[in-house]
Amino acid sequence: MELEVRPLRQEDLKNADNIVRVAFGTFLGAPEPANFGETIDHVFARWQADPNAAFGAEADGELVGSNFVTRWGSFGFFGPLTVRPDLWDRGIAKLLIEPAMDLFDKWGVSRAGLFTFAHSPKHLGLYHKFGFWPRFLTPIMWKTVNVNAVDGWSKFSNVPDAEKKQCLTACRSVTNSIYEGLDLEREIMSVHDQALGDTVLSWEREKLVGFAVCHCGPGTETGIDTCLIKFGAVRGDPGTEKRFDKLLTCCEELAAMHGMTIVMAGVNTGCHNAYQRMIARGFRTEFQGVLMLKPNEPCFDRPDSYVMCDLR
Repeated sequence: MELEVRPLRQEDLKNADNIVRVAFGTFLGAPEPANFGETIDHVFARWQADPNAAFGAEADGELVGSNFVTRWGSFGFFGPLTVRPDLWDRGIAKLLIEPAMDLFDKWGVSRAGLFTFAHSPKHLGLYHKFGFWPRFLTPIMWKTVNVNAVDGWSKFSNVPDAEKKQCLTACRSVTNSIYEGLDLEREIMSVHDQALGDTVLSWEREKLVGFAVCHCGPGTETGIDTCLIKFGAVRGDPGTEKRFDKLLTCCEELAAMHGMTIVMAGVNTGCHNAYQRMIARGFRTEFQGVLMLKPNEPCFDRPDSYVMCDLR
């Protein structure tokens, strides 16, 4: 084969989406791999958010795999990384990781990470080669929406255009209190510009104390009837547990507004307090993977960090 890794182009997206479905469906033993996650968008919104951070592998002129790289300020991650199943174990995944590592260097991120299958020695071994090491399990959890109206929150979509920059600065202040340089502007604006859902903003006396970036329904990174908290966090100072409870309630209220019946979120078990609160709130684990970081040092995976994060 003649292999080439290049930027992923818009005309590649349909094929890339099919490869993602077949690859994950095959690995997870789905009866019809091509229909795996058929209501979920794995590719299009990620590419739209940053076309320069998406890469395709081409073999003899045909797309055979892809990888997507994301920057949240001082933190970067990649995925989904997929290769057509008939070409597994040919070194294509390794080639798709190399431009991601180059981007991390260019961006100057202080931590790089990924979410992968905790039970797969093959996946862990591949990422070890690039300096990523497993830290804590990351359960993807869900619960049925139970609406209890709460005051003191708003939606990013309702923020006047003239005030959006100020709001993004306030969100940056929240994340910076958890991990220096962490910045979710890219994710907030992607959800807003592509109408994928909304961002919950939690306030105390006109001060932003927490927010959650949420995808809602089919055509996003979640499925039918589901609100996915892509990222959520509350400011790291006294009163954090109550603020986290309120943020979860706000997310359920947003889900109900969008007609969703399930709310889903990933939480790293290194964030022990947040994980414990979610269990107490009725969240149950659907499946779990593992967070891998480079270098192998704490990021926002700390017991005192009230963070929800889905790096899939």
